Amino acid sequence: MTNVRQDGRVALITGASRGIGAAVARLLASRGMRVVVNYRSSRDEAEDVVASIRSAGGRAMAVQADVRDESAVLGMAEQVRAAMGEVEVLVHSALTPYAIKSFDEISWDELGGKLEQEMRAAFLMTKAVVPGMTTRGYGRIVYLGAVLSRRPQDGMIALGTSKAALSSFARYVAQELGPRGITVNVVAPGPVESLLHADLDQEQQQLQAAQTVLGRLASSDDVARAVAFYAGDDSGFITGTTAPVNGGLVMN
Repeated sequence: MTNVRQDGRVALITGASRGIGAAVARLLASRGMRVVVNYRSSRDEAEDVVASIRSAGGRAMAVQADVRDESAVLGMAEQVRAAMGEVEVLVHSALTPYAIKSFDEISWDELGGKLEQEMRAAFLMTKAVVPGMTTRGYGRIVYLGAVLSRRPQDGMIALGTSKAALSSFARYVAQELGPRGITVNVVAPGPVESLLHADLDQEQQQLQAAQTVLGRLASSDDVARAVAFYAGDDSGFITGTTAPVNGGLVMN
């Protein structure tokens, strides 16, 4: 196994002001990458992530952009290029809004709108970084999926369907970009403690945890470690796959 440090690689993490994205940013920085913390509106939180990375001796910058906006995405890519160089690692973890409704309740605008936003963001971010990766003959792209793409849950049809589309998209992109030295993979978490904390009470969280083989919810760091594997050189011969970080909730 190669050294886990990836000194000097430029890593752009979308939606990195909190939660999984922030955990990924801190971990990749600790492994020597120069990290770009993307955020849409949470500037103070993004700057806190950058400050924590710098205080630990890492290199980081925060860049604002709505990943659904083409001009904003292209502007972010140019800003990163000018400050750090071409993006070599893309971790797309930004979560676009979605309705929590059953099929009976949800409208096409709500379901189709989520699908459109999910795929538009992934498409725009990938388009923005692939030319630079192609020039270098090296790239790592990691999308954040969800166990809901394979294990339906009440009220989650919009998120589960859009993440299933993202996984399919990733395989097609992986097939096309592989000859250029670019790998494309998905990390699909199950229930994550930090994301459920505001929505579920303690009893509900315990019920969720009991459904996993390991008997607990994932932490943001659990997910970040899987992302870091795909973002580094140890995964250089792995592409087009989905890592189920779900504690055995769903097994392949």
